[in-house]
Amino acid sequence: MIIKSAEFVISNTDVVKCPQGGLPEYAFIGRSNVGKSSLINMLTQRSGLAMTSSTPGKTLLINHFLINKQWYLVDLPGYGYAQRNAKTQAQIDRIINSYILRREQMVCLFVLVDSRHAPLPIDLKFIEWLGENGVPFALVFTKADKLGGATLQANVKAYLTKLEEQWEELPPYFVTSSERGVGREQILDYIEQINASLKG
Repeated sequence: MIIKSAEFVISNTDVVKCPQGGLPEYAFIGRSNVGKSSLINMLTQRSGLAMTSSTPGKTLLINHFLINKQWYLVDLPGYGYAQRNAKTQAQIDRIINSYILRREQMVCLFVLVDSRHAPLPIDLKFIEWLGENGVPFALVFTKADKLGGATLQANVKAYLTKLEEQWEELPPYFVTSSERGVGREQILDYIEQINASLKG
């Protein structure tokens, strides 16, 4: 897939105010500081499309970007940022849950996990919740450039092995590096395949 256009459309906290119409949506979510904004900018090749920040937990809204005037890329708030107060975190959780469970246009949720770390309980719990609610999702391992090839492969394998304890069938997964553009074609091809199947 070639990205010809990528434009910001709207930010909001209410799923009811998301764009009308039937264009498919691909949402991206992960723990704070997992590299979500950098990945979105890498996928679209627009350096300032999603605002990156050295301060984790800055995305507090549902952000819609229209890609090629054919589908939406949706940037969701990160979950599990320890330094948010309980009230703010509860508000973020409501925004995330309402979008994921109520937004019929969302055809795939890309869940970002840091390839440098062992499976974290907060990620595993979130993935389990997706399964319980029948949410279609794919895993995206980020920051692959921070590891050597053997370590990266071992970490990804360990993660998938952990998931196999609860999942009969593993979700699709992608290994990415925003710094080096790794995984870009694979994710965009996957999105293109789903878009084609929706039209078929």
